[in-house]
Amino acid sequence: METSVEILEVADRFGRFDWLTVIFYLVFMVAIGVASKYLVQGTSDYFRGGGKMLWWMAGASAFMQQFSAWSFTGAASEAFLNGPIVLTIFIANGVGYLGNYFYFAPKLRQLRVITPIQAVRQRYGRVGEQFFTWVFFPVGILYAGIWLNALSIFISSVFGLPMIPTILVVGGVVVFSATVSGSWAVVSSDFMQTMILMIIAVTTAVLCLIDIGGPMEIVRQFPAESVLGSNYNYPLIIIAWIIFMFFNQFFKLNHMIDASRYLNVKTSKQAKHAALLAATLMFLGPVLWFIPPMVARIKYPGIGDIFPQLTRPSEASYIASAIDVLPAGMLGLLLAAILSATMSSMDSGLNKNAGFFVKNFYIVILKPEATEKHQMLVSRITTLVLGGLVIGAAMYYTTLRDLGLFDLMIQFGALIGVPTAVPLLWGLFVKKAPDWAGWSTVLVGLTCSYFLKFHFNGAWAAAFFDLEMTTREVRYYDASVGAIINIIIPSIWYFTTRIWYREPVNPERKEELAIYWRNLATPVLGIEDGSADQDRSQGKLMSILTLTYGVFIILLALIPNEPGGRLAFLLGGLVVLLMAWGIYRSTHPRGQGAAGVP
Repeated sequence: METSVEILEVADRFGRFDWLTVIFYLVFMVAIGVASKYLVQGTSDYFRGGGKMLWWMAGASAFMQQFSAWSFTGAASEAFLNGPIVLTIFIANGVGYLGNYFYFAPKLRQLRVITPIQAVRQRYGRVGEQFFTWVFFPVGILYAGIWLNALSIFISSVFGLPMIPTILVVGGVVVFSATVSGSWAVVSSDFMQTMILMIIAVTTAVLCLIDIGGPMEIVRQFPAESVLGSNYNYPLIIIAWIIFMFFNQFFKLNHMIDASRYLNVKTSKQAKHAALLAATLMFLGPVLWFIPPMVARIKYPGIGDIFPQLTRPSEASYIASAIDVLPAGMLGLLLAAILSATMSSMDSGLNKNAGFFVKNFYIVILKPEATEKHQMLVSRITTLVLGGLVIGAAMYYTTLRDLGLFDLMIQFGALIGVPTAVPLLWGLFVKKAPDWAGWSTVLVGLTCSYFLKFHFNGAWAAAFFDLEMTTREVRYYDASVGAIINIIIPSIWYFTTRIWYREPVNPERKEELAIYWRNLATPVLGIEDGSADQDRSQGKLMSILTLTYGVFIILLALIPNEPGGRLAFLLGGLVVLLMAWGIYRSTHPRGQGAAGVP
């Protein structure tokens, strides 16, 4: 089978129509930020949409927040090497969102706060508020810098674009939109990015299946030792990883800080709808995303010869298949989808961290008397400064390319994610735990992470038990043991702190706790702050944006392509147009007047 570099020379295949698609996408994202500005009337709107967003916007945003370029690169690499086992992570995410649907989403919406750390303040007091603020604040910057840098490295290596301009352009677009319109721009762009992602995922998967001869050909030809993949000696390690990933993702998706996913919707019921949409997309999407890299494994087993410029050539497996099957112009849509995956994580992270700084530090410690107007100014300045720090971090990481940035991101999750989530989840249930249970549990978990990472890791286990573990098994051991230990030991510590629980003496502290537990138990039935219902305004804005992008995709059918390529654009554009019509009709039912139209 031919695998020459000439067939897959991306820079040569990335033509002027693809450039047109990418440029339009970036301009469109800027336009969303500008168009959303009129919806922002204060910091509540800026950081959580005023609790007035519709469920399908919030659900799409929750779904997109679980993505970065890693989904198309690092995760695609695992699918290329070991087949469908990588779906475990995404199915576990779907199960986590089902937890949101059945219990956590409405409860988290009922916290009735602007930032989730305000709920942490109610549950764990002032010290807990500052502790969790300064745990999440810097880590958010580092995460976003890694996402942006990893994206730029991949795009630079595969598409031949310079790294620094890529960082500046992509980072600049995200920072502009998030600064101008806050959460309204974040959630609106996430909704549009979900559509772009699903269009390219469906198109690429279908064309790859046609190219390879159907799904049964993938099953028949994929060179894996078993359904568990390849390169392992002890199946139990792989099975343990599968099981523990479900616990890991459940804890990470069902705690107080993730309240930010649902604080923006109107009611407790709509929070459930948003969670169900996120779960549904999370179950359906990955099945499509990992068809192309598995097809690439069959067609291009020597992918290192095709992408010699990449340290991990398998990370370009999705691109390898896409180049083969996508019509002219659609490769630009794929790059837009890869950009959108990272931009959605970045913009939500910027908005969330700016909220932490302004609402949980600036007006608590520095300027308690700040007016709403002053807070809005500080919020925009903070978002802008944070964006600059993220761009600066991404540019600094370009000097550290040998560290393996995708692995670095995973290590951050292992060291910070689960230990931090434990007290933020149990704090939704356990009433008789002292305020210091929150921060002390995190410290216990971080201590466990340190010893697991540097002393009792997979390499130690292989030597201690005299096991011939492969590199893959060492990696899976570290992830699974790290997850379960960081759940069990911090949880034991958290429940042990109940021994020292005493009812608070301070009346103000006692009232904070009473408000917290009362809010958790009281459903939100509608907009409670007296502000105007914005269903029609949202519907009009999103239908216009969706209509615009749908028309653009249909116009791409004019690009010189084979009939099948033109049909792909037409069908994709028609689906988007139907969504625009559905959005408008759902928010402008017949028989209503024009009230609420902006």
